[in-house]
Amino acid sequence: MSTTGSQRSAWGAVGVGLALLALAALGVAGTLGERSCVRKRSAARARAASAKAPRFARIDSHSHISPDAVERALQIMETWGIEGMVNLSGMTPGPPHHTLETQLAAARASGGRIAVFANAGFMRALRMANQGIRSDYGSAMAEELALSKQLGAIGLKIPKGLGLGYPAPDGKRVLPVDDPGLDPLFEKAGELGMPVAIHTGDPKAFWQPADPSNERWEELQAHPDWSFRDQPVPSWEELYAAFERRVARHPKTTFIGVHFGNDPEDPDHVAQMLDKYPNLYIDTAARVPEIGRQDPVKMRRFYEKYQDRILFGTDLGVAATQDDMMYGSNGAEPPTLQDEARYFTSTWRYFETHDRQFESPTPIQGHWKIDGVGLPDSILRKIYYENAARVLKWRPPPGPVVAPRPSAGRGAGPAPAGSPESPAAPPAGK
Repeated sequence: MSTTGSQRSAWGAVGVGLALLALAALGVAGTLGERSCVRKRSAARARAASAKAPRFARIDSHSHISPDAVERALQIMETWGIEGMVNLSGMTPGPPHHTLETQLAAARASGGRIAVFANAGFMRALRMANQGIRSDYGSAMAEELALSKQLGAIGLKIPKGLGLGYPAPDGKRVLPVDDPGLDPLFEKAGELGMPVAIHTGDPKAFWQPADPSNERWEELQAHPDWSFRDQPVPSWEELYAAFERRVARHPKTTFIGVHFGNDPEDPDHVAQMLDKYPNLYIDTAARVPEIGRQDPVKMRRFYEKYQDRILFGTDLGVAATQDDMMYGSNGAEPPTLQDEARYFTSTWRYFETHDRQFESPTPIQGHWKIDGVGLPDSILRKIYYENAARVLKWRPPPGPVVAPRPSAGRGAGPAPAGSPESPAAPPAGK
């Protein structure tokens, strides 16, 4: 579709794409919480010490970690039984900001518990093309990706800004997901053995009227800029078709369709994609509320069939302060420690139990209950850990995480809210 004059494609207004990459570049000031939060994190460790170890090793293949929040990330890993996190907000290498180098240095400080995906320098390459400095923007980004690999990045993250925000070199339209000028970038990813985690589109409700009839109205009220209704951007269907053409065009490149293959509302469609494209994998990040309201028997069959193609992910945004944390999606008020407890315990409950009609990890994404799929241990081990280790060619150090001990004014988090085997009381007020 034509997007000439689009607010989201003009060179001076590319906030959609840039905002998606902003988290890792934040220099968040301040400490990690008040003394009361320190006591809660200390209590969490005390309870964890007396409890049995988690039954499963876990790699969170989809997180976003600010470079000054590594200690907090380690504390979350220790509290909730996660052995390693993959930071998809690595940003780009080189001057003027050297943001990828900063993120890689922060990851090294984790003792091998955090791996980093690079991002592509879309705006820099496209601006150079617009100015006539270098027209082969895809090749320029491919060269940058090779440098990112050399520096230590293990994959490439493509945000939804591609297709919804980044402008084409002429500045008159949005750059399509399947733009041929980007082919060298995706081919280079395959050549380098770097998986491509790609986010295309958004929940289908974001294209529907942003009013009380929308089932995600509360979320859209908190984030009105997430609505694409009446915006001069491609339809959801056009975006997904372009995503499919991109995956089909590069059979030697491994793609991870984030957020349950970018179509959690339609698992049958995702199944068709997995059947058709052996180079496609999916992650579960921030979509347990959506897939959790599907028929649990049907979803269990899905996991059984595609048990080697699914990676566990959270979409957790880890910041230096509690107020800036992101648990899949946030509301108008800052997230709380109780939100964190619900986020993880409801997630484990979904995958590991047959419980019915319980609260989702992120109620703001829709006020419905979800049903557990009760996967067998053999499949849980694959989804939680083994698939990520194989596809990403990365494993965190063996054994549980031991985070730095908190001190006054540093470190904060909730006490573990129990396990599926022995659930504790729900967070206060729920």
